[in-house]
Amino acid sequence: MTESQTSPDPRTGRRSPEALDEFQLAESRPDFRVDIERIRFSPYFSRLSAVTQVISQAGAGLAVHNRLTHSVKVAAVARAIAMHLHRDTGEVGRLVEELGGCDPVVVQAAASAHDVGHPPFGHLGERALDRIARDRFRLREGFEGNAQTFRILTRLDEHDTAGVGLNLTRAVRAAVLKYPWLRGEGGDRRGAASDKFSMYVVDVDDARDALTAYPRIEQGQQTLECSVMDIADDIAYSLHDLDDFYRAGLLNQATIAGEFREWRRDLAELRALDASTLKETSRSPGHSLELLWRRLSERDPWIADADAFDDAVTRVTEEVVEGLLTVPFDGSLAADRSLARFTTEWIRHLQSSVEVHRDPDNRSGHVSLNRRAWHEVAVLKFLHERFILDRPDLAVYQRGQASLIERLVNGFADWLDDDHDARRAPRRLLDLVDMATEDYMRILHEEPQLLPTVDEVELRRRAAGRGIIDYVAALTDAQATHLDAMLAGQTERLWGAGQGL
Repeated sequence: MTESQTSPDPRTGRRSPEALDEFQLAESRPDFRVDIERIRFSPYFSRLSAVTQVISQAGAGLAVHNRLTHSVKVAAVARAIAMHLHRDTGEVGRLVEELGGCDPVVVQAAASAHDVGHPPFGHLGERALDRIARDRFRLREGFEGNAQTFRILTRLDEHDTAGVGLNLTRAVRAAVLKYPWLRGEGGDRRGAASDKFSMYVVDVDDARDALTAYPRIEQGQQTLECSVMDIADDIAYSLHDLDDFYRAGLLNQATIAGEFREWRRDLAELRALDASTLKETSRSPGHSLELLWRRLSERDPWIADADAFDDAVTRVTEEVVEGLLTVPFDGSLAADRSLARFTTEWIRHLQSSVEVHRDPDNRSGHVSLNRRAWHEVAVLKFLHERFILDRPDLAVYQRGQASLIERLVNGFADWLDDDHDARRAPRRLLDLVDMATEDYMRILHEEPQLLPTVDEVELRRRAAGRGIIDYVAALTDAQATHLDAMLAGQTERLWGAGQGL
């Protein structure tokens, strides 16, 4: 019995029909459970245990979150939200059903998969690959972690059928499309201002197929399941990174307290400053918090509210700055319990602050945090964005990582340009270049208007660049570091070092 015979729901459609075994058929909704198993058994998912979240474990010297632990926690937060919406029998439940549903297993699968496209060294690696892809290979779309996630799930990773990726259902494929448009085509939708997008030209057909299962969702809008995953990602990021930096003793309570105290004390003066002056003096206490407010009010006027921002600052001041951070983490069981209570209470609060809207703003999803919680998450994120990511020592470390990524890409590109030795390049690299070339040639013949050039020679050169980017993006932090040393001839470790590459 085929999948199409057992489940006519368009959400469960796959790119390639396949049979389900007896165990799978015993499940009430087997299709989505098959998807989550394929994702969690994928080597791309496993590698996340060795990919940086915010700061690398090697650089921090302690057990901070990596992309895998982050993804596991996002899945847990997302499932709780989805279960609440899925079980609602009132007006909210009817609206959820009308808009295409919110299956908890679909949400878990999307949350598990949402970061598989992240390259080595976290967002730093993402920015480096984007610049290199555009500058060296003239790939107009560059590189984007969300688009890479979709490419991995639908093309680069394979279960048992060539050409269809993991062959996931439409529901799960659609649920990872956080920014369901090509680069530069988001208009005023979410993330468009920062060049966020979730599909490359070569993968657009697969995205279109996934979104056909949601006729009530407007073009450029997330599905409900995707919105829940996105919210859970924000919640986990705002709290679990705070957990890391508190444990590491990197959050200086006095400095942070000064920022919050001076903002409130000098609020009238700060509001009178023009934007350029405020940016020039951003290191002065209180100024960065005011810049946060300016950014929120400019980008998201549909929800940004001065009173709600003030309330969020007050709550974070009381519970985090003047609460949690006043007692340094000492590694004791009592400290663990205290931190666990703090995190659990905040997650429960934010999970219960979810709303569903039939007609959301362009910068919002059908499922979103309410006004109060939205501002609270923004202020929580501010803590590590201002006091961790802006640290000069981290900046120096990251510049070194960006240089490493560039050396890797250039090294592999030069290798493939060497007609005498290209055949000895890693097999996976050659496979990915062939795959990208096939994809671009298909687009050239089917939808040439989507391409920046129809010159076949130039297109093949760019396809090789995409294949190289696909290869480097799939490395772990440690693999990238070791390969860099190998290409430079600076390592004595050889046999087995490139296993699986």
